Amino acid sequence: MISGGCLCGAIRFEVSRFVGPFELCHCSRCRKASGSAFAAMIGVRAEDVSLLSGREEIRRYEAPVQKHPPGFRTAFCRRCGSPMPGFEAEDDWFEIPAGLLDDDPSLRPDRHIFVEYGSAWYEIGDDLPQLTKGDVIRMRVAAFERHAKPQGPQGEGN
Repeated sequence: MISGGCLCGAIRFEVSRFVGPFELCHCSRCRKASGSAFAAMIGVRAEDVSLLSGREEIRRYEAPVQKHPPGFRTAFCRRCGSPMPGFEAEDDWFEIPAGLLDDDPSLRPDRHIFVEYGSAWYEIGDDLPQLTKGDVIRMRVAAFERHAKPQGPQGEGN
């Protein structure tokens, strides 16, 4: 188990497994929500996370949709302001800000995303793939189509 929590300790959680991806998002909304050049986010399945304490301390903000849904949602500790996963009951997958973890998740960043929106004062200095908005959309549509296709005889044109 990897433990994590907010700055003040009011919210604590444990993660049994990280599935990834581990993305460094440079979009303007993630930069503003994190207060940094990018948000370092690790994907987890809801079934692999246990919220130990502080559910009542979590607040959410949903930004207006800019061009088309989905909109941008963020959650944070109402006491200290630490960014938090939303721990939404209906979500089967969500992202955890990597900086909340107390221990090594044994994953390393996979890629930078939305790099065209990056801040002028930060230059990417590693060899990770750098994906634009178009690259991210194509990648996510392809992943959705792989997971949404019916299995078995129904998927074979029957």
